[in-house]
Amino acid sequence: MEQPLNHRIRERAYEMWSVGGRMDGQADQHWLAAEREVLAEMTAHTSAAKATSSHTSGRHTRDGTNIGRQRKRPAKAS
Repeated sequence: MEQPLNHRIRERAYEMWSVGGRMDGQADQHWLAAEREVLAEMTAHTSAAKATSSHTSGRHTRDGTNIGRQRKRPAKAS
C-alpha cells in the first residue's frame, strides 16, 4: 500500500531537518524541497512505467507504428 503524498513529504522534510542539524525556522524550506523531491520521484516513476508498457506491446518501427501484433489473415478457401 502506498503512503499518502503528505505523509511521504512530511517524512522527507523531517529527514532533511535532521540531517541539517535540526535548526528551527526552516520548516517551509524543508517542506518545499521535500515536496519537489517526492513529486519528481513520482513523475519519474510514472514516466518509466509508461515507457515500459509501450515497449512490451510489440515491435515498433521508427515512426512508432506497431508491427508486432498484426492480425493474421484467414486462410483462403479453395
